[in-house]
Order: sequence, then C-alpha cells, then structure tokens
Amino acid sequence: MNLPTQPQSGRWLFRYAVLTALCTLALVCLGGLVTSKGVGMAVPDWPTSYGYNMFALPITTWFTDGIFHEHTHRLVATWVGILVVALTRWLGGREACRPLLIIGLAELVAGFLLLRVGPDWKGAGYFLSGIGGVVLLAGMVWIRNAPLARPLPTLGWLAFAAVQVQGLLGGLRVVLDRQIVADTTLGTVFGLVHACLGQGFFVLLCAIALLLSPQWPRLGKGMNGIRTNALNWLLPATTGVIFLQLVLGALMRHQHAGLAIRDFPLAYGSLWPATDPESLLRYNHQRTDETSVTAFQIFLQMFHRIGAVTIVILVVSSFVSVRKNAVGTPLTWGGNLWLGLIIAQFFLGAATIWTDKAADIATAHVAIGALSLATGALLTLAARRIALPVRQGQVGGSEPAAMFARPFVR
Repeated sequence: MNLPTQPQSGRWLFRYAVLTALCTLALVCLGGLVTSKGVGMAVPDWPTSYGYNMFALPITTWFTDGIFHEHTHRLVATWVGILVVALTRWLGGREACRPLLIIGLAELVAGFLLLRVGPDWKGAGYFLSGIGGVVLLAGMVWIRNAPLARPLPTLGWLAFAAVQVQGLLGGLRVVLDRQIVADTTLGTVFGLVHACLGQGFFVLLCAIALLLSPQWPRLGKGMNGIRTNALNWLLPATTGVIFLQLVLGALMRHQHAGLAIRDFPLAYGSLWPATDPESLLRYNHQRTDETSVTAFQIFLQMFHRIGAVTIVILVVSSFVSVRKNAVGTPLTWGGNLWLGLIIAQFFLGAATIWTDKAADIATAHVAIGALSLATGALLTLAARRIALPVRQGQVGGSEPAAMFARPFVR
C-alpha cells in the first residue's frame, strides 16, 4: 500500500522546524554552561554588549572573563528568536500577516517610548525595537501561503510569545542585577521562570516538528494500535515528573545546592544525612572550599535524588509497557531512546557530584534532561495518535481525533 507523502514545501517546513528545535537545544545547553561556569554577568549590559551592538562586539574581547560563553548565549538566543518569528509566519500563512504587522508596529512604538523614559529602560527599549523590526518584516513578507491545519498556527503563536518573554526575562536578569543580588528570592524566581520556560519552549518546538513530520499522518495506519490504556496515563505522568525534576534541578542551581552533598550514592556516609546544627557544623568544617551548606540545600539535593530514582522506575515501567502493548509501533524505538536517555542522565547526575560539578558534565546533564523531557512529551503525543483509530473505530471519527489524525501540511 502506498502511503501519502508530503509536498516538497511541507518537507522544507518540517526541516525548518527541526532546525529551530535543534538551535533551541543548543541555547538550553549554552544556558546551562553559563550557569555552571558562573559567568551569567560576564557582560554587564543588555541588549548591548559593553556598549556595542551585540553583533559588533570586537572579537578580541570575547576570550576574557567568561565573555565568550555569555555573549555566544545571547547571539544564539537572538538567532532562535528570528527563527521562531519566521516559523510563526510560515505556520500561520497569510492570516498571520496582519497580526504580525500590528504586533511589530506596537513593539516598535513601545520600544521608542521606553528609550525616552530614561536610562533604566533603555535595555528593554532597544530589545522591543529590535524584535519589533523583525516581526514587522515577517508580516510584510510577500509570500501568501495558506495557513496550516489547526492546531499548528496556534502552537506557532505560543512559541512566538514564549520566545519574546524568555528573551525579556534573560535581559531583565542583567538589567536588574543589583536588585536581584540584594533580594535572593527575586533572583531565584527569575532563574526558575527562565529555566522552566526554556524547557517548555523547547518541548513546544519539538511538538511542532513532530506534527509536521512525514511520519505523523502515517501513525496508526496499518498498525494494531495500543492494546491498553495504561500508556495513556503512564507516559504523560512520567513526563510530568521529569518536568518537576527539572524544576527542582533549576532550583538547586540557583540555590547553589548542587554540591551540598559531595558523596554519592550515600549522603555524608548515610542514606539520609542528619541536618541538626551540630551535624551542619561538622559538614561545613569538613568542606575544603569557602562555601557553607544549609539544611535547606541538603533537603533540595536529597529530594532531587529521590526524584531521579522515581523517574528511573517510571521510565522502566513505560519501557516494559510499550514493549508489551505497543509492538510494531514507533513507540517501541521511542521507548528504547527514552530509557537510554534516563540511564545516561542518572549517571551524569552522579558524575556531576563525583567530578565536583565539572562544567562539561553539568552541561551534559542539563542537555540530556531537556531531551528526556521532550522525548516523553513526543511519546505521549504519538501514543495518543496511534490509539485514536482503536478508540474511535476509524481515523477522524470525531473532531478531536480528526485534529490529530489528518496531515497538517496542505
């Protein structure tokens, strides 16, 4: 039986979406590297870099005091923003032109007004002016392609909003550095929101790429489907736990709790370390660096370890369930990939402690965490798609089913 193929334009859109997702993964890795090396403020101004337009910063200044990592992070973030604006325009077709024109013009006006308010708002003013110009240009593109089937245009607009909020959060973290240093709670909130939004943004782009892939309309055709409803709750539940674990990991990084316990698998020689004042005094006396550890930091790392073990159990359960109930579907190799990522992630977490939080190991830990979350989300979508013909009796048996069953590329 000949399966339907994508038009050439659809293939290019899929490739473009994959490129955008890969660039976002690189951005997540760079963000983790910046945090691991503690060079988030190596460039103290924003959106300029030492007074220069970020694209004109002299190359001779890049290789001192951590500037290379932070400045590269900014450049890749800008590139991702441009890619997402173009993706939004492509997914929304001609119907996206007018909203983009309105938004771009509004951002240009808002940026101009902020530039006139005072020096404290110049960073946000330059940011809005720059992104507003890109958005305005995207709305003026002469190509009048038709919008894709829902929900892709909506997902494109979500990515459009997320990338701008994420960029603004990253910039405000620099602009408000003095207030954040003085208020550790504000710094933690900024760090958590920025980290979690980045992970969610990456998953969103991966989902868009999956829905655009040539395999998406073929899922379920010629397959037996899923013989149990267990995966319908197990896959999303496990993915949710992974997201919570990533949130906890981000909180650990911003609370400097990654090395609150320096041994593994034990913790200060015990399964559960004591946190009374005498024990804390002894722990801090044994530390060779100048930092001190608190009970809260110890609890954070212990809960992170418990979360890691829980995730391993859940992913192994998902792997077994997929092998048993979804044989002959793409979920099989997806489950293999997921299990491999989680095992690698577990040992990278241990290696982070064993290597005294080496920057490359910590960055790999962040990268595999993002890939694990995205894999779980994509497996959840694929399981829903494969199960639809079984639950509905036929593809497109109801409106929600049709939304996920038909090809998205026209």
